[in-house]
Amino acid sequence: MKRKIVRFDDEKCDGCGICVNACAEGAIQVKDGKARLVKELYCDGLGACLDVCPRDAIIIEERDAPAFDQGAVEKHLKKLGRPIPPPPQLAPAGPGHGGGHGGCPGSRMMDFGAGNAAGASGDVSSQLSQWPIQLHLVSPAAPYFQGADVVLAADCVAYSLGDFHGKHLKGKKLAIACPKLDDGQEAYLEKLVALIDESDINTLTVMIMQVPCCRGLLGLAQRALESAKRKIPLKAVVVGIQGGVLSEEWVK
Repeated sequence: MKRKIVRFDDEKCDGCGICVNACAEGAIQVKDGKARLVKELYCDGLGACLDVCPRDAIIIEERDAPAFDQGAVEKHLKKLGRPIPPPPQLAPAGPGHGGGHGGCPGSRMMDFGAGNAAGASGDVSSQLSQWPIQLHLVSPAAPYFQGADVVLAADCVAYSLGDFHGKHLKGKKLAIACPKLDDGQEAYLEKLVALIDESDINTLTVMIMQVPCCRGLLGLAQRALESAKRKIPLKAVVVGIQGGVLSEEWVK
């Protein structure tokens, strides 16, 4: 059947991965440095990815393609551990942009740059230097991960540790996750392996709470190192539930 569907201009695409996060159906991946459709039947053709592409490398065209399959999308997203969006209204996309159907601004990648913290609250400056930070949303293809020192922190860490920004985040890139409540742990494993092998990160620091369930995040990082081709230093930092660092050691 002929329908509207996404196409990527390889000459313009630089593999930044912003479109990956903008696609609620999980239809896009970065492969060999270029954006690609995972499967055509995952693409609804509405163009949520168009508005976020900084290189104008995404085109909506009408061509022969399998019909959009909402059921297949839901199975795909469950496997990835990503939320399932409501079925799209499959109206033809408008010229240039997807009929006004834009990507989620909260998933758009932003690099604040070294020495340009995200702002300040009172007298304490934030040391967050990139967005997004939730592990399901981060893209290993983002240029700011290349050669970076990365902190993988359990969700509760920054709330428990008063000096988290100044002492532990400054000069590093961040990803956050909850090993107990988050779905899609295998997707997390794949992301971490990609950060190690494809982004060539320099070090990985895993910060967890002292509660037993939090150990799963460190275990996930250790599994990623075992699966990765590269070997990098891995630091484990355990934070007390009343604040303060209980232990800090290089484990790999």
